[in-house]
Amino acid sequence: MKLLVTGGAGYIGSVVAAQLLEEGHEVTVLDDLSTGHADAVPPGAAFVQASITEAGGVLSEGFDAVLHFAAKSLVGESVEKPGLYWSHNLGGTLALLDAMRQAGVNRIVFSSTAATYGEPERTPILETDPTRPTNPYGASKLAVDTALTAFAGLYGLGAVSLRYFNVAGAYGEFRERHTVETHLIPNILKVALGERESVSVFGTDYPTPDGTCIRDYVHVADLARAHLLALDACTPGEHRIYNLGSGTGFSVKEVVDVCREVTGHPIPITVAPRRSGDPAVLVASSEKIQRELGWKPAHAMLRDMVADAWTASTKPA
Repeated sequence: MKLLVTGGAGYIGSVVAAQLLEEGHEVTVLDDLSTGHADAVPPGAAFVQASITEAGGVLSEGFDAVLHFAAKSLVGESVEKPGLYWSHNLGGTLALLDAMRQAGVNRIVFSSTAATYGEPERTPILETDPTRPTNPYGASKLAVDTALTAFAGLYGLGAVSLRYFNVAGAYGEFRERHTVETHLIPNILKVALGERESVSVFGTDYPTPDGTCIRDYVHVADLARAHLLALDACTPGEHRIYNLGSGTGFSVKEVVDVCREVTGHPIPITVAPRRSGDPAVLVASSEKIQRELGWKPAHAMLRDMVADAWTASTKPA
């Protein structure tokens, strides 16, 4: 198939593009490089540096489907600059969907987020649970899901949204590289690399076994494989939603301990007050995608995720 990967110069998009190429597909990456990296575009993929609002010119060349990763994704920034998130995440996607319709492209896999659920009433979270996002980032992604449902019903679009929390690990040379790093594992590894003195742990008095928050993690290679399965599952007139998660999660302390084990570094921690709005446990159930699409994580062990991320981080540039 001939496929367009928006945001394919980013962490997850680059891994998906690489796996698509390995499966023999023809891949074009579209990315404005506002947060992505040109050297993350996999060899063998065509590259167009442009915004998703300019996707129409590319799609007119004829494509079978779109895998959509281009988005603003910092929760804190979304609270400070909500307009940026609404215009980019929702407005940009609406422009992309209109361009797809005009070009006759009727399949899309959307990289959504479990932040659409907000603070859950129970865990693990199911796809049928209420969606009450607590920030503009999650709200803008939920709005895209709503638009996909509408486009499926009105225009026969075949869409699949994948919702997940934390992504970790690396896929060969493709690793996590954010200008502003907010994710736990990369920040812990920065301590081992000598780029930070310690890592902050926000709250140690939660109602969890060790007092620290529990979060879901999925290996980037497993996540990418889910996108390939979702591509095959796109059905005209349907919008499917699947969660991706471990079903159990890992505490902040567990993550720090595994990073210490993998890196051999003591990794000092700094205990900080709880952050407002941080639930004790955020874990998603992936039973539906396992049952319907046969997805099963091959790298479910936290140690594997950390080890792959560490190996990629310590490779010479």
